[in-house]
Amino acid sequence: MANLMESLYSKFLESTGVSTDTRSIQSGNMFFALTGPNFNGNKYALQAIGNGAKYAVVDDSSFADHPQTILVENTLQALQELANHHRKHFKGKVFALTGSNGKTTTKELLVRVLTKKYSTIGTKGNLNNHIGVPLTLLSIPAETEMAVIEMGANKVGDIAELCGIADPEYGLITNIGEAHTEGFGGIEGVIRGKSELFDHLRKAGGTPFINLQDRVLNNMIKRFENPEHYPADDVKLTSANPYIKFSMGGKEVITQLIGAYNFQNIAASVSVGRYFGVDDVSIASAISDYVSSNQRSQVIERGKLKIILDAYNANPTSMQAALESFNRLNGPKHVILGDMKELENSDQRHRQFGAELNGFDFDSVCLVGPEMKHASAVMSNSEWFENVDAVQKHLVSNPIPDGNLLIKGSRSMHMEKVLEVIQ
Repeated sequence: MANLMESLYSKFLESTGVSTDTRSIQSGNMFFALTGPNFNGNKYALQAIGNGAKYAVVDDSSFADHPQTILVENTLQALQELANHHRKHFKGKVFALTGSNGKTTTKELLVRVLTKKYSTIGTKGNLNNHIGVPLTLLSIPAETEMAVIEMGANKVGDIAELCGIADPEYGLITNIGEAHTEGFGGIEGVIRGKSELFDHLRKAGGTPFINLQDRVLNNMIKRFENPEHYPADDVKLTSANPYIKFSMGGKEVITQLIGAYNFQNIAASVSVGRYFGVDDVSIASAISDYVSSNQRSQVIERGKLKIILDAYNANPTSMQAALESFNRLNGPKHVILGDMKELENSDQRHRQFGAELNGFDFDSVCLVGPEMKHASAVMSNSEWFENVDAVQKHLVSNPIPDGNLLIKGSRSMHMEKVLEVIQ
């Protein structure tokens, strides 16, 4: 197997990169024919070569009769092992992060802060799973000094697998919350699964950055002899109405991030930046310049209405944090909230959320989706809609004239479509 990997790696070095999608093949790429329950990438190997791939890695011998194909036992395993092999040749530092909420925002902040001093690469978008992490590792150029790898998980064991591939030397867990509890088997499973990153660092002699504001993570500090932690004593949140202002070393920094919940992500990037020798002026500049995108706490203005679009994901922890932050804003406040997916005991958890939502005095509350019907049932003042189309029709007849509007829900709810009818 070692000889096969060396041969595969030499061909990888001849290539211009790795691809798993024939639609995005670049000339000279190495194509990996991944397979799954509903697709067989082997069938597209010759198409990939025709589209410019230098090599196509397949695991079905019936597709291996072309001189540019490479036959392996399992293409996914080969992709992961190739990524790990490339990682071993990487001379820079690998920093991994995971958590229930805030992973991508924190990753983007870390990349921008570290780029101020180092040649840095980070996970593109949310390529943070058993395929995305190998693809990220294989995209690291030789001159890179820092690689920031985001790791996602749906069940216990996922993070351990990704750590086995990426072998990070540094890492942080943003927080522990009620995300993907269905796959993890409850909050205890979430704790076990996310803490696999710290388990790896402890065994490898790596350095963790521990969020002292998260009760569960704070309890993990005793696992390490000399852990780093955040927020630093001189880094303090001063305002979030809606944009975050914070002080660092006695100087105020104004950001383009909203929501007090994002302060922990900022504090993490400050501590990591300082640890790696980035000066405070550069750190402040990197954080101030960062603008959130991809429906993660985006601020959009339509006439007299200020909209906070946070439609990339939703779980009870992130929903509560978003609502508490939104509630601090001045002026009328309206919320349109969609289902929280992949929750254990979802009906019960949505009813509990409805009871919690009753504690806020919003001007209007629209709940969307079959799960949110359970929340609406225990609320005294809300309107429920079966889907986004239904709430769109409602807004056409009953537009929100001014004030603040929070739109939030799980990705599969496509809550961003609400914007289509807001002028």
